[in-house]
This record gives sequence, C-alpha cells and structure tokens, in this order.
Amino acid sequence: MMHEAVFTFQTKDAGIIAASLIPESDTEEMGRSYGECTKISDTAFEIHIQAQDLIALRAALNTWLRLVQIAEEMVQTTKKAGTTNE
Repeated sequence: MMHEAVFTFQTKDAGIIAASLIPESDTEEMGRSYGECTKISDTAFEIHIQAQDLIALRAALNTWLRLVQIAEEMVQTTKKAGTTNE
C-alpha cells in the first residue's frame, strides 16, 4: 500500500524556493519513497511525497520540510544582505 502526502505552500518567494527544490525532485521512484516539487504559480508551490510505508513517509516528510525551511531561510538571508535577484 502506498502512502502519500501533499503540501501546498503559498509565499511571495514561491518561485525562488521552488527553483531551489525542483532539482531535489526524484525523477524516478528510488528506494521506499519518492518526492517531487512543482511550481504552481509565482506565489505557490507543491511538495508531493509517496512512500511504501509510514516510516519511509515520515523520513521523506522530515527531509522535504527541512529543505523548504532551509530554502526559506536562505531567501530571507539573501534579502537582508541585498544579494537576492528580486
């Protein structure tokens, strides 16, 4: 049985965050879990995770949510330093 979770994030920095996470997306199912980031609009992106079991789902969720947190922190840091593209 496959388990899945989908998170939709809305932020004005969605384009930058999604661009940093999309390369982390799995192009094919590997191991026990699969994760993908998709840009929905300039203000929204989605993380879709599938896993073969709940333990793998929890581990993948922890990984992807941490990646989102790191990307958001980096956007804020670069804005403060004045080095962002926006």
